[in-house]
Parts: sequence; C-alpha cells; structure tokens
Amino acid sequence: MEMTISFEEKKKVNAVYNEMLIKTDQSVASGGEGTAPEPFTLFLASIGTCAGIYVKSFCDQRGISASGIKLTQSMKYDPARKLVERIIIDIKLPPDFPDKYKEAVIKAADVCTVKRHLADPPLIEVITSQS
Repeated sequence: MEMTISFEEKKKVNAVYNEMLIKTDQSVASGGEGTAPEPFTLFLASIGTCAGIYVKSFCDQRGISASGIKLTQSMKYDPARKLVERIIIDIKLPPDFPDKYKEAVIKAADVCTVKRHLADPPLIEVITSQS
C-alpha cells in the first residue's frame, strides 16, 4: 500500500492513491487559494464518511432505504491544546426508520475503520531518502 504526495504552486499538496488524485489546499487566510479542502478537513471528513458507509451498508443489507438518513458530525475544539477533543456523529433517521434497528445502526457506525485506527493508532515514522 503506497500513496505518492506531490506539490503544486502556493500551498497545494496532492496525493495519488490507486490512480485517484486527492487535492488539498490551504484557506486564503492560511496563504492558500482555498481551491480544495485543507488536509485536516479531509481527515475529519474521513471519520464521518467512514461512519456513513457503514450506516449505508447496514441499511442496504436489510433492504432499508438510506435516502432519508443524514449524518451530522460536530467537533468540539479545545483552544488551550489547539486540538479537537470530541467528535459527535448524529445519525439523523427518518420517522419511518424501524425502531428495532436504531441501536444496531449506531453499532454499525461504531465499527468504522477510521475510528478503529484512531482508537489504536499506527506508528507514524517520517524518514528521508534520495530519489
């Protein structure tokens, strides 16, 4: 598994993974042009979208329409530490969602791979080499 990171002008940094280009930029306030999400925004979005795919798969496996379901992700920021200290994912279910599956859909979102990696983070090692 490998991802290639490259630079464009100003504050644009991109990643290529499995032939897919993932663009990032910094906000105008941070010296970028605001043409793409900031890397930290992508990180936060990966949490909610990962939970979302597990919710969608849960519904698909049971023949439940997911069209009326929406996830809202809120972040609580600790200004003293300058870190997000809490992330809340609210699965907004339509009125006709079966009551018997409400707890199960939470459990489905809870097994998201991104969340599991945060709970047991990998070692991140930064090295240099000649290209």
